[in-house]
Amino acid sequence: MLEQVAKTITRYSMFQPDQRIGVAVSGGADSVCLLHVLGELAPRWNLRLTVLHLDHQLRGEESAEDAAFVRELAARLDLPFEFQQTDVAAICRAAGENLEQAARAARLEFFARLTQAGTVDRIAVGHTRDDQAETVLFRFLRGAGTAGLAGIRPVTTGGIVRPLLEIDRPEIERYLEGRGIAWRNDSTNATPAFARNRIRHELLPQLIRDWNPALPETLAHTADWARGEETYWEAELARLSPTHCSFEPPAVLIDVVRLAALPVAVTRRLVRHAIEWAKGDLRGVGFEHLAGVLELADSAEGHGRIQIPGLDIFRSFNWLRIAPPATGNLENRNYRLPLPVPGAVELPGQRSTLNTELFENTNVTERLEDVYNGWVGCLDWNRLAGPLEVRNWRPGDQYQPVGHSGAEKIKTFFHEGRVPLWERRHWPVVTLGDVIVWARRFGPAAGFAANPGSRPVLAIRETGM
Repeated sequence: MLEQVAKTITRYSMFQPDQRIGVAVSGGADSVCLLHVLGELAPRWNLRLTVLHLDHQLRGEESAEDAAFVRELAARLDLPFEFQQTDVAAICRAAGENLEQAARAARLEFFARLTQAGTVDRIAVGHTRDDQAETVLFRFLRGAGTAGLAGIRPVTTGGIVRPLLEIDRPEIERYLEGRGIAWRNDSTNATPAFARNRIRHELLPQLIRDWNPALPETLAHTADWARGEETYWEAELARLSPTHCSFEPPAVLIDVVRLAALPVAVTRRLVRHAIEWAKGDLRGVGFEHLAGVLELADSAEGHGRIQIPGLDIFRSFNWLRIAPPATGNLENRNYRLPLPVPGAVELPGQRSTLNTELFENTNVTERLEDVYNGWVGCLDWNRLAGPLEVRNWRPGDQYQPVGHSGAEKIKTFFHEGRVPLWERRHWPVVTLGDVIVWARRFGPAAGFAANPGSRPVLAIRETGM
């Protein structure tokens, strides 16, 4: 058993020489075994062990006895001991999570605190091959894809390692019994209230008995296979996503035309990657949600909207926008600001600035070519009798840009210019009283536009977009 664990440690590069390792010990057989095994293997890497115990305060006196047992174990092995109490039930009630989620979050917070403080470099936890089998089966029953079937990872990006992941639970108990090492039994592991316990005590034994005696090993191999697939796709997505996705926090934009040209396996992965990036995780997002997003992207209609857990997804023309639900409404989305001349105004809700500049010199045409591509953003200052304002476009706004025979709704220009819906809400227009004299992209109004004889000229530029 020691050599198998050593092989697992080496295979996944779990430890580096001279590291400080926090060993999470609940008092159960798996974690007690992990502590003793690492104690025997520590000299091979010159590891310094610290015993970690989190009291979830869920089982009253039994929890307190577990903590005392682990504290005594650490003292007997002459190892440092780090202890924390967390009222998981209170956290569960406050956050609206189930107990398992709240307990897991509490453990991760405990581990992160110790790692960030420099108390330990890595955290070793006692998951076994049986835990892996239960996890893969549980996720399969819930409809997980390859990423879910990858199961419990041997090493996480947060520095958690699982040296016992290729060891079966019966082997652990034989190891402890053979050395006369005591452990504690958690009474909640027997209750059928938790889905994982029903899988452990009912479903998995039945499948082993009736279908496949080697099922735990088979499921662990499935996880190993799936992890290899995920490793490949992580590298592939790192290569593809910059050319197919535009990351504009908090949103991700995807060109649906380019997306449609990819194989379905790639489109699913890219969209799933974008969802995870925008949401922060994939919790609550299932196959049906991914299918809905892909259907929206593939739709012949130019516009549409769906919502999935934690995200609002829009389709407009050739773009798909994946982002958290907007918190803005008409009251706080609308803006109206004085526009100084000369000067600059930062546009609310955007990452750009509207700049104004007056030109008096006779060589104005040549100078404007340098700063703003000719006359496209220039107004005749002598026709602007009064203060200017900049505001966002509102439904019903209309004006007559240069080159048009009459006034038209700006919404029409949006459609002709294929401006996505989400870009319109903060779209800037410059007004003189109630009259629009300039609009982003569409330029100055015909009645106020500068010409080669205009003196002086007001140039309007938007920067930082």
